[in-house]
Amino acid sequence: MPRILLFFLFILPGLQAYGQQEELLSLTRNVSLMGSNFEITVLAEDESIALINIEEAVDEISRIEALISSWKEDSQTTLINSNAGIQPVVVDKELFELILYCQSLAELTQGAFDITHASMNKVWDFNQSQNYLPAAYEIGEAVSNTGFRKIVLDPDTYSVFLPLPEMKIGFGAIGKGYAADRAKALLKEKGVPAGMINAAGDITTWGTRATGEKWLIGIEDPLANGSLKNWIPLVESSVAITGTQERYLWVNGEKLKDIIDPRNGQPVRGLAKVTVFHKDAAFADALSTALFVLGPIKGLELVNELPGTEAIFLDEEGRAFYSTGMLSRQQ
Repeated sequence: MPRILLFFLFILPGLQAYGQQEELLSLTRNVSLMGSNFEITVLAEDESIALINIEEAVDEISRIEALISSWKEDSQTTLINSNAGIQPVVVDKELFELILYCQSLAELTQGAFDITHASMNKVWDFNQSQNYLPAAYEIGEAVSNTGFRKIVLDPDTYSVFLPLPEMKIGFGAIGKGYAADRAKALLKEKGVPAGMINAAGDITTWGTRATGEKWLIGIEDPLANGSLKNWIPLVESSVAITGTQERYLWVNGEKLKDIIDPRNGQPVRGLAKVTVFHKDAAFADALSTALFVLGPIKGLELVNELPGTEAIFLDEEGRAFYSTGMLSRQQ
C-alpha cells in the first residue's frame, strides 16, 4: 500500500553572502512573463551586476515567448497554426529543433505528451465559464485533428506543416521549462556562478546558495501539523509540477482539471499532482504533464526506466506513489 502523504514544494532561496562564498550576494526579482510569475535569483559580486544578469535572463525568456507563444499574432508558432492545411512555414532553426524534441518526447510517452493537444482548445475552454460537457462528436472531431505524427517537418528547409485545417500546436506543457533552461544556459555562459529560476513551479538551479549550501526543495507533510517531511537538494537540477494550476470546470457537480488526454480528448481524472525531478527543466515540464495523463502505474513504469529521472504522484485520495529513487529518499 502506498503511504498517505500530501505534499507541497517550497524552495529555500539564496541568502545574503557569507561563509564559503563570502564575496557573493544573492538577489531575487519577480517578473510576469509568459502569462506566469517568474522568480529569478542570481549570485553576483555586487547588486548592479546581479541586476544586469537578471535583466538578461528576462530578455531571454521574453525572446522565447515571442518565438513559441500561440497567443502572439506575430509569433512563428501562430504563423504555423494560421497556415494549417494551406502551406508549410519556414521557421527559425531553434523552433524547428524544439518541435523535433517535442516529437521525441511524444514518442517516449506514447502520445501522452503531444504539442498538437492545442486542437482541444476548441471544445474545452478553461478560461471561460463552460458548464457543460462537449458532445461526443465534438470531442471526436478535436481528437481527429491531433496527433504528433501528422506534423510534417522538412529538415532541409526548417519548414513545418500542419496538414489538417483545424490542427494547432502549442507549447504550454513545455514552454516555461524550456525558457527557464535557455535563461539558465545564457547566465552560465556569462559566468554567473549560481542561481535559480522558478517559472511558476518549473524550477531549475545551478551552483550553490551564497552560503555554499545546496538549493533545497521542501516536501511538506500536513498530516504532521504541516511540518516538512524532507528536504531534497537540487544540484544542477530541475523540478516541475503538474496539477497545481487552479484552472478547472464544474460540470454536473464534478471538478474537471485543465489537463486533457490528447489521445481521447477527455480530462484526466483521479490525480491531484505529479512532480518530476530531472536535470533539464523542459524535460521535467513535459514529462510531468505526460505522467499526469499516464497515471501512476504506467507512469512509474516509464520513470523507473529513465536515467536521472524521479517522480512523485499524488492522487485525489491523498495517496502518494514514488519512483524507485524517490522511494529510497523517503525511508
